[in-house]
Amino acid sequence: MQAIIELKQIAKKYVMGEEVIHALQNITLNVYKNEYLALMGPSGSGKSTLMNMLGCLDSPSSGSYVLNGIEVAQMSDNALAEVRNKEIGFVFQTFNLLPRATTLENVALPLVYAGFSKLERNERAAFVLNQVGLGNRMKHKPNELSGGQRQRVAIARALVNNPAIILADEPTGNLDSKTSIEIMGLFEEIHEKGNTVILVTHEEDIALHAHRVVKLKDGYIETDLPNAQVTTYKQRLTIL
Repeated sequence: MQAIIELKQIAKKYVMGEEVIHALQNITLNVYKNEYLALMGPSGSGKSTLMNMLGCLDSPSSGSYVLNGIEVAQMSDNALAEVRNKEIGFVFQTFNLLPRATTLENVALPLVYAGFSKLERNERAAFVLNQVGLGNRMKHKPNELSGGQRQRVAIARALVNNPAIILADEPTGNLDSKTSIEIMGLFEEIHEKGNTVILVTHEEDIALHAHRVVKLKDGYIETDLPNAQVTTYKQRLTIL
């Protein structure tokens, strides 16, 4: 099976004054199409740095990153921007929504950069908002939505360009338990529809939704194992 992401001996270091911080060291990792992968680790383990690398938001100090058969280091800035806009959907813990824009406008935003007409943008944004259960909230501003609804908007925005890969950074970090379970149910549906989902979390119960768990420690991969006890949305609901 061809990997859509191939990392070989990736390292990332930051120089702060006289101190050198090794955020990632010798990371070798393959991710395959339609995988559901969790990157786990405590604060400072390198998981957010690795996610930025996977999302082409940062470049490694050394090593190789091949995305869909293309070496990322050889891509132009324009090509990288296109990958970030079309190939990868980002979901952040803090939602990153525009406060003065409506739900529909927030979700349609990536399509502006992709060159779609306003009619096409609105049609596509409305479609994905219905998919995430927010068809009746299209004209609402972020401050008129609950935390869970705002995260659903962020997920819809990540889906609007039909990306192959969804990268989610602590997507339930600002949510209560019940809402967290609902959001994880949504990621389950996204994965079932064929997307590759990469989830960054420090929470064991959230990582257990993934089918494979990669644990990081001090910039290294500590373990990389299939999850034999995948927790589903319905199982979590019965615990509440």
